[in-house]
Amino acid sequence: MNTDPYAALGVAKTASDDEIRKAYRKIARSSHPDLNPDDADAEARFKAASAAYDLLRDPETRARFDRGEIDASGAETHAHQQRRYYRDFADTGDNPYGEAFGGWQRHDASGFDDVDPSDIFAQFFHQRGRTGGGELRGMDARYALEVPFLDAVKGARTRITLPDGAALEVRIPEGSADGQTIRLRGKGHPAPGGGRPGDALVTLAVTPHPLFRREGDDIVLTLPVTIDEAILGGRVETPTIEGPVMLTIPKGANSGQTLRLRNRGVKKRGSDSRGDQRVELAITTPPKIDPDLAEFMEKWRRDHGYDPRKRMKT
Repeated sequence: MNTDPYAALGVAKTASDDEIRKAYRKIARSSHPDLNPDDADAEARFKAASAAYDLLRDPETRARFDRGEIDASGAETHAHQQRRYYRDFADTGDNPYGEAFGGWQRHDASGFDDVDPSDIFAQFFHQRGRTGGGELRGMDARYALEVPFLDAVKGARTRITLPDGAALEVRIPEGSADGQTIRLRGKGHPAPGGGRPGDALVTLAVTPHPLFRREGDDIVLTLPVTIDEAILGGRVETPTIEGPVMLTIPKGANSGQTLRLRNRGVKKRGSDSRGDQRVELAITTPPKIDPDLAEFMEKWRRDHGYDPRKRMKT
């Protein structure tokens, strides 16, 4: 991979971790293959951005790339392999090439004359891969998944289509939030030499709901009430994430007043408790003001009118 990871995400080399994360999420949302099934360019942008984010999101690997120790694919550069090999073995009793190893001079007892370092490295890394002493792990694969609001709140199972056409099952935990990343162990890219595969990292994009919105572990709902319900009070049916319940409206309720339904919110992470549902009242007038209502309100205003904005006057 020769693509500059910073260029793939459209950020400067000095970008902060937050800027890198936001850039990746923007590309993932606009270019994911599930959202652009017939767009090869979008798929290529998504793949490049995913690989770039895999590399840059970890401060250690990002620093190694910036120092030239690894390339854009995460593989060590040849020059760094040479330096690391020398550092690890030149000063140990395991060095079979003598004290002059660093200059690749001939050691009289080694049997090597004008040794090609690349051959030794190839043999060394092959041996380490075979014995497991330096087993390489596959790279993580990143995906974006659009999730309906209620699936994120209540938990669900779904499948995503991978760029190669394969399907991957994803369990969405109850209480998942927008931007949360789910890790699927061993579902990433295969490792060279038969090592352990990487993981699949699935970032959730929760779609808005027409009625509910989430604030922390609470669910917030704006509930329209009629003039008579607000004045006289009563019990009205109210939607919740688990289905409708009856809610008591107090007499003399006002728009903007908030009522609370205990334990009707989102399950808290690491706990069996739940948040609440907050119900914000919004008094609505009838779609058409009939003559009887207009006559009544005119008489009421004449006999009982008041100024709710009195204290606002300066």
